[in-house]
Amino acid sequence: MEPMKPMEPMKPMEPMKGTAPWWPDDLGQPTTTGAQNDLRYAYFADRRRLAVARGDEITLYDTGDHEISGVSQQQGGNKSDLIFTSKDGEVPTGSLKVVGPS
Repeated sequence: MEPMKPMEPMKPMEPMKGTAPWWPDDLGQPTTTGAQNDLRYAYFADRRRLAVARGDEITLYDTGDHEISGVSQQQGGNKSDLIFTSKDGEVPTGSLKVVGPS
């Protein structure tokens, strides 16, 4: 019986084949991406940036010292907002500095 091989580290995420990234090219590859309902997000840990798309509108946020590790969506009435999770707790998008549309 041969011993088990050690686990290989995870490879960086690659964009879906045949689909162009929706975030600005200068951000590079995201640490993580996701979508909930009509919202999409891409987090770029090394750049401290978060791109959020609502329909065709993309907003870029400065994440500062937050290390984004999760996301949830709060809905109320006709409004929905993303709440990100970091090592320091919840981070509503409204608490992040907007650094521009794409």
